[in-house]
Amino acid sequence: MSRPVSRVLTLLELLQAGGVRTVAELAGRLGVGERTVRRYVDHLVELDIPVESVRGRYGGYRLAPGHRMPPLMLTDDEALAVLLGLVAGRRTGITAAAGTAGETAAAKVRRVLPERLRHRLDAVLDSLTFTSAPAGSAAPEAAVLLPVADAVRHHRPVAIRYTGGRGGDGERTVYPYGLVAHAGRWYVTGRDLSAGAERTFRLDRISGARVLPGTFEPPPGPGPAERVLTALATAPYRHEVTVRVQGTAEEVRAGLPAAVAIVAAEDGGSGGESWCRVEMRVERLDWVPGVLASLDRPFVVERPDELRGLVADLAGRLLEAARHPPPGD
Repeated sequence: MSRPVSRVLTLLELLQAGGVRTVAELAGRLGVGERTVRRYVDHLVELDIPVESVRGRYGGYRLAPGHRMPPLMLTDDEALAVLLGLVAGRRTGITAAAGTAGETAAAKVRRVLPERLRHRLDAVLDSLTFTSAPAGSAAPEAAVLLPVADAVRHHRPVAIRYTGGRGGDGERTVYPYGLVAHAGRWYVTGRDLSAGAERTFRLDRISGARVLPGTFEPPPGPGPAERVLTALATAPYRHEVTVRVQGTAEEVRAGLPAAVAIVAAEDGGSGGESWCRVEMRVERLDWVPGVLASLDRPFVVERPDELRGLVADLAGRLLEAARHPPPGD
């Protein structure tokens, strides 16, 4: 690469770092005169890169928002961070890139990397394994995510077309309180004006969103993440479970899945022990005894009666397993 071209690209990298760069600063970093800096800026403008001049005592040059994304100059660490972020985001379901956008973005980054760096990054990606299975695809469309996020940030109502879990779709008007990413899915929580109540919506079930005129004031109280977890934990399921567990709310909550269990502290009992009431709504009970046993704390099942039987069955199997000596003894 010729030195003038290399310096023009270095100039672009300096401007991409953000802020206003004075001509004297740029000349010093590039090792050229100020007139040459201005000529390099002209080259970037000819390439349709939105460089604007800032006048005044602290004036200079900066990148302005353009109608298209300009070329990116990435260091080795930045390129590694981008690629690992795309891979991890796709595996966990947290990426907001629908379809193959994440894969094509990663391919574009790799394609322009120097061969030396590309081989090193390929070595990382080829040797990387995950302890969990890939999450199901539930990425929201950019045409949905961006307007909803804009409405959240500026406290604007948003109209969405939503398809419920049991089918049927329709348009809702929502005061969105916040966006929440949980377990590979994206949610928006807020007040559904159509229903006159707070609701939680999955973004992958929204087929269209548009910001409406007007503003609203978010209510005080729990944050968006707590609202979403509470909505998931109180969703209608086949079984309603109530269990009292000895321990503080923080201790008990740490051992239970947040999207399933609601933990509330109770008044101290005799001897000053702390107890909590745990409420869960679950579709199946077979996994609940194991979770309760893993807490390693005294507990009392209040409902349903079927759960008491399952706990007793688990205790019997554990006791029987403990009585058997290992093979060969």
